[in-house]
Amino acid sequence: MAHTKAKGTSKLGRDSASQRLGIKKYAGEKVLAGNIIVRQRGTKFRAGENTKLCKDDTIMATKAGVVVFTSKAVTLFTGKNSKRSFVSVE
Repeated sequence: MAHTKAKGTSKLGRDSASQRLGIKKYAGEKVLAGNIIVRQRGTKFRAGENTKLCKDDTIMATKAGVVVFTSKAVTLFTGKNSKRSFVSVE
């Protein structure tokens, strides 16, 4: 007896749900405390003033205000300077 139907069945076709990553609040937008600003894997954006980096690298606002994106030169542990993007709430 056959273990699969004759033709028409596929062992592929399964797919995971998308993770809905990215910027949720853009520069100039108003946010409340607790609002998610960026959902990311790894720290593409770093947390600045009045923001908090969560366990899964999500950045959220700790105070109400307006979102600001900036870039700064940061010294790495090797001594090299590198530009990094920061998200803050003013």
